[in-house]
Amino acid sequence: MISSTAAIRQVAARRLVAAPAVRAASAWAKVPQGPPDAILGITEAFKADSHPQKINLGVGAYRDDQGKPYVLPSVKSAEKKVVESNLDKEYAGITGVPDFTTAAAKLAYGADSQAIKDGRIAITQSISGTGALRIGGAFLQRHYPNAKTIYIPTPSWANHKAVFSDSGLEVKTYRYYNKDTIGLDFEGMIEDIKNLPKNSIVLLHACAHNPTGVDPTEEQWRAISDAVKAGDHFPFFDMAYQGFASGDTTKDAYALRYFVEQGHLPVLAQSFAKNMGLYGERVGAFSVVTESAEEKKRVDSQIKILVRPMYSNPPIHGARIASTLLNDPALNKQWLGEVKGMADRIIKMRALLKQNLEQLGSKHDWSHITNQIGMFAYTGLKPEQMDALAKEHSVYATKDGRISVAGITSGNVKRLAESIYKITG
Repeated sequence: MISSTAAIRQVAARRLVAAPAVRAASAWAKVPQGPPDAILGITEAFKADSHPQKINLGVGAYRDDQGKPYVLPSVKSAEKKVVESNLDKEYAGITGVPDFTTAAAKLAYGADSQAIKDGRIAITQSISGTGALRIGGAFLQRHYPNAKTIYIPTPSWANHKAVFSDSGLEVKTYRYYNKDTIGLDFEGMIEDIKNLPKNSIVLLHACAHNPTGVDPTEEQWRAISDAVKAGDHFPFFDMAYQGFASGDTTKDAYALRYFVEQGHLPVLAQSFAKNMGLYGERVGAFSVVTESAEEKKRVDSQIKILVRPMYSNPPIHGARIASTLLNDPALNKQWLGEVKGMADRIIKMRALLKQNLEQLGSKHDWSHITNQIGMFAYTGLKPEQMDALAKEHSVYATKDGRISVAGITSGNVKRLAESIYKITG
């Protein structure tokens, strides 16, 4: 027979085993819910739509005329060549694959650039264009001797503000887009640049402005250069679409090269996502034009100090593909032809959309569609009209009226035009 003391102990033991564990308070209990990503929301709505002829114009990647993702034949050939080379998988240096960064600088600044010949361009491989912008923001925050404020155009790529803010820079804006003309507010832009505090940092889209598709003319770029120089401002170029705007990599680099020729010492963020279709490979570069080779050496050292704790060193596979495309003469020629082919298809889709709208008898002037350039177009449609396009016609795009022209095909352009016509008249 169990003693009363033993019985009490058994009951206590059973209670101890059965008692649920008390959780420690979660460290994340007060983390607020972040807002949904606008583009992701469009994609989810598009996927959920059962309409057999639905159209997704929110995607920020090139599509072929069947609306399918497109891998450039030159990229396939370059990748095959890289794989067959039996290269190792060792770490790249902090600044990346040297053959890539050397070729990237030549593509941007020109093979005959005096700055390259003088050894005055510090460059590092980056995690695509976003990574280049982040390195640039951090470098300026740490080393730019004047106000840590960067002025971006209104509107600008949605991620610019977040990237620069998280880099420690204050972000302000200057006028760029005129909603009434659906074009460049050139006078407002120049006036704002002239009125900025001396030595301000000014972000400039080198070509194919995202999201408006509105670019300055070469004459206007020269005036912008003069205004930047007059204020002793510092130009920060973002070039995510070289070759993708006009189909000509030299023409698309005009603004950057002109600024350098005029004595500016800009920084540059490059991306190879669009012009090589290497979206998921995250291939980019950040570069600084310096005053001298000695200054370049010091800037190089500080870029390495920034990159080392950020991601240590960049991925090598995509950079090797890009390097092969840039350095192999035959593949480079093929790639340039394919870039022109992509740009030409987008230009053709712009013309077809405008033509179809006019043939329907639209009372609106749609010339801005063909006047704009690059992957995106600002239609001038209002948020409620964009909502109607989605709900009534299964055409999906962002509420600001931006459409990805890459999502237009010869098979859906007529239906797209009819949908816009029904909404706008």
